Amino acid sequence: MQCGIFKFFVSSSPAPPRLSTHTHDNCAMPPSQLKRLKTSLHEKGILGPQKSKKQKKNQSKNGENEFGRAKRNAALAEIREVFNPFDVKALARPKKFEATTLNRSKTKGNDGIIGRPGVTKGFGEETRRATLLPELNRRNKVGGINDRRFGENDPTMTPEERAMKRFIREKQRGRGASMFDLEEAEDGEECGLTHGGKALNLGNDISDQDDFDARSLDGPSSSEEDGTKPRKRRLSIIEDGEYGTQGMGEQPERKKSKAEVMKEVIAKSKLHKYERQQAKDEDEEEREKLDEDLPVLLSILRGRQPPAKSTQYPTQEGASIDPGRKALLAQVQMDAEKDFDRRVRDLARDKKAQPTERTKTEEEKAIAEALRLKDMEQRRLRRMRGEIESDDEDDRYKKAKDRGDTDVREEEGLLDDAEAFGITRREQLQQSHGVEDEDDFLLDDDLIATGSDLESDQVWSDDSDVSESEHSSQEDEDNDDEFIRGLLPKQSTDADSTDLKPGLNSVNSSSSKLAYTYACPTSHAELLEIFNDVAIKDAPTVVQRIRSLYHPQLSDQNTAKLSAFSMALVDHLFYLGNQKPPAPLAVIDALIRHLHSLSRQFAEDIGQQFRRKLSDMQRDEFPTPGDLILLTAIGTIYPTSDHFHQIVTPAITIIAKWLNYNTPRTVEDLNSGAYMCTLVLQYQRLSKRYVPELLNFCIKALESDMVAREHINCYTNILIEAADLWSSKLALTDIFSPTVTALLQRHKQQSALQRLQLYLNYARVARRPLELHHHRPIPIKSQIPSFEESFNPNKHYDPNRERAEASKLKAEYKKERKGALRELRKDANFIARTKLREKKEADVAYEAKYKKLIASIQTEEGAEANQYDRIKRARKSNR
Repeated sequence: MQCGIFKFFVSSSPAPPRLSTHTHDNCAMPPSQLKRLKTSLHEKGILGPQKSKKQKKNQSKNGENEFGRAKRNAALAEIREVFNPFDVKALARPKKFEATTLNRSKTKGNDGIIGRPGVTKGFGEETRRATLLPELNRRNKVGGINDRRFGENDPTMTPEERAMKRFIREKQRGRGASMFDLEEAEDGEECGLTHGGKALNLGNDISDQDDFDARSLDGPSSSEEDGTKPRKRRLSIIEDGEYGTQGMGEQPERKKSKAEVMKEVIAKSKLHKYERQQAKDEDEEEREKLDEDLPVLLSILRGRQPPAKSTQYPTQEGASIDPGRKALLAQVQMDAEKDFDRRVRDLARDKKAQPTERTKTEEEKAIAEALRLKDMEQRRLRRMRGEIESDDEDDRYKKAKDRGDTDVREEEGLLDDAEAFGITRREQLQQSHGVEDEDDFLLDDDLIATGSDLESDQVWSDDSDVSESEHSSQEDEDNDDEFIRGLLPKQSTDADSTDLKPGLNSVNSSSSKLAYTYACPTSHAELLEIFNDVAIKDAPTVVQRIRSLYHPQLSDQNTAKLSAFSMALVDHLFYLGNQKPPAPLAVIDALIRHLHSLSRQFAEDIGQQFRRKLSDMQRDEFPTPGDLILLTAIGTIYPTSDHFHQIVTPAITIIAKWLNYNTPRTVEDLNSGAYMCTLVLQYQRLSKRYVPELLNFCIKALESDMVAREHINCYTNILIEAADLWSSKLALTDIFSPTVTALLQRHKQQSALQRLQLYLNYARVARRPLELHHHRPIPIKSQIPSFEESFNPNKHYDPNRERAEASKLKAEYKKERKGALRELRKDANFIARTKLREKKEADVAYEAKYKKLIASIQTEEGAEANQYDRIKRARKSNR
């Protein structure tokens, strides 16, 4: 303060210069911003002495004005940057330690500067003004004019420069080659003389041109006038051999015009089209020749002699044909065409005409069969565990159903349990029992209605479907034979087989006495009326003929009839089981086979009928022979290894209830219990589920006083079969307790006791007591610290690479998200400022317009008021 006062007084009083200089040096202050700015402008050459007119003229001639202008702008930008401290974003505090580097120029003068927000903001504002503002102005607008003229959108170009550039481009476009020329000029070819865009032909071609050309009448096009398209050269086309120029000398090669090239292209296209048409006509002629020989070829394939061609005698010219004969010839021609169309349709539907798969080798067949069996076993295990079948399998069954293969699920599901009934080869089964498939019957001609759809289908498919029908019947026969193997008793001899054959093959013996047609019974009472006049052994034949007469392909109503007949057949099985004397086993077995075949088509109806019968069984106290026959049929028709089945599960539940709550008191109880125990073993042959009621009933039967030697042997075999079935169970030793051993010792079954003891010994060896795990001690995982030579605290060091990459990705996402939100906020602010500015401008314009209107109105009203005053004064003066 004292120095400032002293300086003021010194400057205002006539003090000696030495004192002032000494005082200024001791109390020197920094120069002001204005002085610093002037000094910088002088140093950069922006301010200084003015140049004379001669110097300015020389600079304009040498082109130094543009360079000086750019240099001046750069200098002003540098000065502005230096004098605006708020245009630089620096660190909040300087670095604590200076970094020592080999290149000091990298950090010198730039320490602490991390950004220039003013420059960035200005650049962003210009970018939004150039991109976002036009989009905002074009919003909710359709159409517009896009100005694509050269230099129109370049603000740096003056109108004179823009016009000069356009003129140069136009001249270059006029001299350039046409964009439609298909051949380019050679390198050494000289350009011809032109005038006004037209070639000057100084040779003999001038005489060939027509002065009164049609093109000259049209005048120059708009595109030629404005110079946007090149002018087309008009050259005369002189070909060899035209206008008598064959004797002329060889003309020099010249460039073809556009018209010549296009004519050549059109000619080649027409030539190729003509060649293709010729080839198509030749193919059509060859096809017609083959069609003429088609009837002969079809006759040879059918095994018939081709019809002899009728000899046609040429008629005399001018002779008239009888109208009757003419009509006959037309009818013959029409019949021939119909016969040809029918044969073509037959050929299209012939299965032999379709491509088939190649013949597989024995190794491939074995591999395919092994895969099929493996797939079937996996599906059976899934059903046994109660797992839901996948969508792929459902799609497979749907596709098989669409193809007409309705036996896919039955063949794969029912054959899984066929092993429980003794799966054998078809040849062995037929040799031992002589059983035939009930589905493999032939439809007699007398049983098929004349003109029916089935008859028409057989007419054309006799030759094509023989092998396929044989193959399908062979598979069905194998499948059905596998289900009766376990049902036939072991003691059946050849006498039984001889009794079986007449019952099934009654067509050759007693079937001749049977009627060929029967009414389809819809209830059990109607079925009994039919069987009253039929021997019991002929019942399967009657059922077979009823199925033939009312085949679903013959009529749509036959489906409902056969459905009711199938339910009546279930009731008839129950009826035959309760008859005295009982029906032959062969007849019951044949009816079960028919019912099994019908269950593939009417599964729901037959299943509901079985469930009704099971409901009746549940209310009964003791089982009847008819109940046992139905339980046997259920185990034959349906898979018994499923975890849950709508028919098998209630059946096994009823059997377990009977075995648990009934105590054998009579011989009939012992026989029924033994049969049901056998059914339990057959039901659980594949799933091997433990049924404790079986073991309890066997113990009660062996302890009974009514037991005989035959019953002892039977129940002993049942216990051995159960031990064999459940040998893989860990609780086998607990299941067959010492009570079972004591019972076997009491009845002196030494062979069975030794076999059971062998199973128990194996089970004890397989059972291992619980114990701790035997494994070597796991050492404690050691963690060795990692040392980073170039450690940076700003970086993240994660030993887990995946986690580090995930963290890096999250950080990048967070950074980009923040940047996007920041840009969106800036865009919103820019739009808000633009709308506010437009609103202010609109308000200002409205205010100016409003004031202008008010002023004009006031002016008019003032003039009227003045005129009124003048008139009023004039009236007063006249008075």
